[in-house]
Amino acid sequence: MKNTVRKQSANLSIRSDLLQRAKRNKINLSKTLEDRLEELLKAQDREEWLKQNRDAIKTANDYVAEKGLWSDGLRQF
Repeated sequence: MKNTVRKQSANLSIRSDLLQRAKRNKINLSKTLEDRLEELLKAQDREEWLKQNRDAIKTANDYVAEKGLWSDGLRQF
């Protein structure tokens, strides 16, 4: 999906020392920002999902703690 999404220009401010170092090291700022934003947004989505499903996860964990897994008697290890 990444390749099919239209790109949009954005004005950003960055410390001049960082910009100079990035240019010297041939770092693609657009790609770096996109990659990091994806990481941050994915982490936020995960935290939101966990928050929304906290009760269901607790209920499932409590059930397994009390009754075990259906396969407990079948394991050979």
